[in-house]
Amino acid sequence: MKRKAFIKNSALTAFSISTFGIKNSFSNSMATANTIKVNSNRISNRIFELAKFGLDDKGRGYRVAYTKADIEGRAWFMDLMKKAGLNPIIDAAGNIIGKRKGKNASLKPIAFGSHIDMVPDGGNYDGTVGSIGALEIIETLNENNIITDHPLELIIFANEEGGTIGSIAMVGNLTPEGLLQKSQSGVTMAEGIKAIGGNPDHIQSCIRYKGELHAWLELHIEQGGILESENLKIGVVEGIVGLRHWIVTLEGFANHAGTTPMNRRQDALLAASKFIIAVNEVVNSVEGNQVGTVGKMALQPGAYNVIPGKVVLGLEIRDLSDDKIDMLFAQIEKRAAIIANESKVKIIFELEANASKPALTNKVLQQAIFNASNELGLTTKLMQSGAGHDSQEVAFIAPSAMIFIPSVGGISHSPKEFSTILDITNGTNVLLKTILAIDKVIAGLEINH
Repeated sequence: MKRKAFIKNSALTAFSISTFGIKNSFSNSMATANTIKVNSNRISNRIFELAKFGLDDKGRGYRVAYTKADIEGRAWFMDLMKKAGLNPIIDAAGNIIGKRKGKNASLKPIAFGSHIDMVPDGGNYDGTVGSIGALEIIETLNENNIITDHPLELIIFANEEGGTIGSIAMVGNLTPEGLLQKSQSGVTMAEGIKAIGGNPDHIQSCIRYKGELHAWLELHIEQGGILESENLKIGVVEGIVGLRHWIVTLEGFANHAGTTPMNRRQDALLAASKFIIAVNEVVNSVEGNQVGTVGKMALQPGAYNVIPGKVVLGLEIRDLSDDKIDMLFAQIEKRAAIIANESKVKIIFELEANASKPALTNKVLQQAIFNASNELGLTTKLMQSGAGHDSQEVAFIAPSAMIFIPSVGGISHSPKEFSTILDITNGTNVLLKTILAIDKVIAGLEINH
């Protein structure tokens, strides 16, 4: 699905603030909450309860957005929210929002949550951990009679896996054209939003503007194997990578494979093979965590006895820096020009309209997560997210941060996706302590324009 269909051109809001003196103030504010812990059994039970929605007769999960299973899972979750006193509402985009009053109604709310929809035949932890964990925060505060200074909002975004549709709508970037795009469930976004209780005809009513939220926090599985391989417990996300896609067309000349000498061929597939190797070499030639991938290919005419005359590739580059993406692509273009000349083919690049901007997380929130983890004796790592999340959209309107917990085997978007209940509980306790800490920070999370 072309993500740009949903997004208006907009510059990413950047957040930066000096963290001088923040560590001590956060540590002091969290001292009163040291004995408060979440209920791991309740979290575990609810993860498995939610997993039942969408299971087919072979045990495969299919809680894809806008399907019957998604609707049923959302109803189940909203019932739990009601029991926790949140009185949830569904906004025009289908996002579920539950509010808890704070001591000071004039303060902006602290928001946190995730999503509960899944990819086809997906796992039970992506999105679910952050959603169940967010609800557990509310339950724990209720049971300990704690009222925060700031109001709290639990947000479950709609259709994250199909293009972060709910969060894109919330920041004002879901277009009329985007509403007409087909979702993974086969219906249009507008039809799907109606099915889950939203109102696409009044989609603008769900928009939240810059400054409306004090902060946004999301707990999530890592979806990679870095934390597990380094035996670390908490990932503090420094940012979510931006990505760009190019359609790369290589035009040679299709000719008889038996009668055309090797030195007279214009083999588009051979040139494509050299190009793929060049992409890998360029991306690996620079220090950092950038990634470049050729993930799809189509060739013509596709016969044993015909030299391939045309190949179309899909190139993707991801990084936290737009400048680095530009630099890598420029180097790839140079290598492509050499390959084209040597192979006697034409190489054409077409940038697809589904780019996403890198989203850097707020440094004050990062420090709060580090401090909460340290108080719990949990090892940490500052890391980037190579996958997209709703937090990437919310970063346009609010200071945002993400907490990662280990994914066993680095597996995600798979039935084999798994995180231990110990790691999930650790992450939820870090989220709880972080919320209680930033609740005491009245100023200092300003958005830089």
